[in-house]
Order: sequence, then structure tokens, then C-alpha cells
Amino acid sequence: MPASYPMQSLNEGMGVMYSTLIAFLFSVGAVTLAEMGDKTQLLAMAFATKYKATKVLLGVFLATILNHALAVAVGNFITKFSSVETWIQGIAALSFIFFGLWTIRGDKLEGEENRKTKFGAAMTVAIAFFIAELGDKTQLATIALATKFPDNPVGILMGTTTGMLIADAIGIIVGVVMCKKIPERTIKLISAGVFILFGFIGSYQVATDKLKLGIPGTTGILVCLMATTGIAAYYMIKNSKKVSENQLVVEYCKVRDQENEPKAN
Repeated sequence: MPASYPMQSLNEGMGVMYSTLIAFLFSVGAVTLAEMGDKTQLLAMAFATKYKATKVLLGVFLATILNHALAVAVGNFITKFSSVETWIQGIAALSFIFFGLWTIRGDKLEGEENRKTKFGAAMTVAIAFFIAELGDKTQLATIALATKFPDNPVGILMGTTTGMLIADAIGIIVGVVMCKKIPERTIKLISAGVFILFGFIGSYQVATDKLKLGIPGTTGILVCLMATTGIAAYYMIKNSKKVSENQLVVEYCKVRDQENEPKAN
């Protein structure tokens, strides 16, 4: 028996690493999608017209680590109440559908890009991002992810932070460095579709694993959920107004293009 202990410990260690990796990858994908077209991505692009991209991303990193650490702590704390575990998992699943509908609605800046501090570029971005992220979609998504993977808080924190950096880097490179228009509507619909799919999968798992419902009951719940989501999505798509362009980025690119135009002799 003693000889089997090292192998058992190795298998347990591999299992922990695998589950952490899954939580990390799931979080990277979810937050990258949630951040595309989100207010904080627009904020990163706006700040990139004023400061170096490296300073902006450093500020994003600092703000995200602190903000999402709080979100993971909240999500992890919620899961301690085992008596309401089914409710927690159900709400987490439905929240992904909500995030999908939120993505369709879209976001816009409300003056956060004008925030200034005396602490330099990175801290200015960090403070603005931290405040803008409070109650934002990506913070709430991080809480939901923490309830979905309660045993992997480190993987969730690393994954959500990485997802934020990826999405904001894409926004800065495409929108500010290359001055190309990001296909906002397409990205929103794809992101929304993935979130809603996650929500349906989670709802199915809760119905079958937690509530122990049979096929008729599970099918009935999913059909009602799909119908409600479909109607809400249709209404939002039909009535959604085009989000105004990020004016700072537009003006920045216009000025830069004028400066780069060859001057007539």
C-alpha cells in the first residue's frame, strides 16, 4: 500500500492541474467574448489615444486583478452555502443568458475616458477601469464563473484577467493602431450567441443533475427558456440603436491620417 501513495498523489495533482486549466480556458473565452464591445474595451481604446498602449494595458491589468479578485471572492463565498447550491447553479446558468442579452444591447462610454489623476498614465487608467468595472458585465460574469468552478479560484482569476487583456489589446491594435473599424454588430451577435448557449447548457445540467427532472420536465423548461430568450433577443435586436462611434478614436485616427498624408510640393 505505501508504494501506491506517490502515484495517488501524482494523480490527484494532475487532476487539480487539469481542472484549473479547464477553469482558466473557460474563463478566458467567456470574458474575452464579454469584453468585446463592452464599455471597458471602449475605455481602453479611448485611453490608447492619449497614452502608450503598454501603459494602458498595465493599468487594465492592475484594475482587473483587484476587481476580479473581489468578484472571485464573492462568487467563492456564495458557494459555501451548500443548502442553496441548486439555486446558486440555476442563477449562474440564467445569468449567462442575461449576459448574452446584455451583449446584444451594447454599451457606450459616459465620460469615464475624461477621468484624470496625478498618479501617471497607468494609475489613471487603473482607477478609471476599476470604477467602470464595478457592476459591469465582466465583473458579474466573473462572479458567475467563480460559482461554476468553486474549486479553482486561481484559474478563474488568471483566466478572466487574461481575457480582459486579450479583448482590450485587440481593441487597441485594431481600432487605434490600425485605425480599422471593428465589426461591432457581428461580434456582439456571436458573443451573445455563445453566452446564451452556455446558459442553456447550464440550465440543462441543473435540471437533470440537481433537480433530477425527467426528459419531459427538462424539455419543457428548456423550451420555455428558449422561447422567452428568443423573444427578448428579437425585441432587443429590432429596437437596438447603433452605439455611437468612439469619438476619441475617430478623431485620433483622422488627425493621424492627415499627418501621414504626403504633402504636395
